[in-house]
Amino acid sequence: QVQLVESGGGLVQAGGSLRLSCAASGRTFGSYGMGWFRQAPGKQRELVAAITTGGSTNYADSVKGRFTISRDNAKNTLYLQMNSLKPEDTAVYYCGVQVTGWAYRQAERYDYWGQGTQVTVSS
Repeated sequence: QVQLVESGGGLVQAGGSLRLSCAASGRTFGSYGMGWFRQAPGKQRELVAAITTGGSTNYADSVKGRFTISRDNAKNTLYLQMNSLKPEDTAVYYCGVQVTGWAYRQAERYDYWGQGTQVTVSS
């Protein structure tokens, strides 16, 4: 069992920055790939960024160059640094962990999710 708790969301003006955190407990954090997804009202959950156990990263085209995913295995924490935020980044952001395999784009392949944190970007 893995428990995930996101934090760091909030209201920010366009062009601003936020840093999301995802604190994990339970199983060995460093053994699994992890990802950040987001879901806007009326839309499907979509990949934002993912990171492997070895630190390799992947990003959605819409956030490349603006967002950075990282992990601190010693602190059992996943991060998402979001810069140059746009109103279209407004969504609930979720972190997830994939215990078996690594199909990082597919939300249904993630085994555990946090409760989400709201990010709102005003224009």
